[in-house]
Amino acid sequence: MSDFSLEITNLTKKFGKFTALDDISLSVKKGEVFGYIGPNGAGKTTTIRVLLGILQATSGGAKVFGMDAWKEATHIHKRIAYVPGDVNLWPNLTGGEVIDLFISLRGSSDKAMREEMLEAFDLDPSKKCRTYSKGNRQKVALVAAFASDADLYLLDEPTSGLDPLMGEVFVQQVQRLKKSGKGIFLSSHILSEVERLCDRVGIIMKGKLMQVGTLDELKQKAAAEDGKLPDSMEDLFMRYYKVSEAV
Repeated sequence: MSDFSLEITNLTKKFGKFTALDDISLSVKKGEVFGYIGPNGAGKTTTIRVLLGILQATSGGAKVFGMDAWKEATHIHKRIAYVPGDVNLWPNLTGGEVIDLFISLRGSSDKAMREEMLEAFDLDPSKKCRTYSKGNRQKVALVAAFASDADLYLLDEPTSGLDPLMGEVFVQQVQRLKKSGKGIFLSSHILSEVERLCDRVGIIMKGKLMQVGTLDELKQKAAAEDGKLPDSMEDLFMRYYKVSEAV
């Protein structure tokens, strides 16, 4: 049995003449939080859509639990939880009904965990989704994901719209999942969040994977290139961003 939750190998995705992903290779181990960072339009969401089987690779490919992400998406979906950055819900359903629907898609239901997550994220599940703010819509997706016993969590800008208090709750839940051996693929613009949570980080710019490694490894690589050790994740990110802009 593989030690990896997901493996991406030489993945290229083109839309006509535009190359959204250019020969991407990375992997995420079980029990690892992998941070995927880059500016808007860098290819983060496209990568996740390939992993979900929504988009087919132009060349190369991706495996989740050793299964082909495109050909075996139905089987894979039973074992993953996904949170997008912009959550759209059925306006006439309540938050609780949507959460129950999402959880049921994975064929399991833990009512105690559902209630624990509702309390943790301070969400009223009796309200219609049309009444929710962006932050509360995000909470619905997070409660559904964290209340599910998935093996891999694909989180695409999951804290978009959350206040700092709920952001801290999110951090606590990711740490809980990591301790239980779950794989977590986290795309985020909040670099402090990535620095705090992630075991390894991949930096993507203009569809190209610039670097992959632990934060310490990436800082040492950056220092070797220009003689100065980055003092934060933000500093490290900006260095690679400037390099990509110069190309």
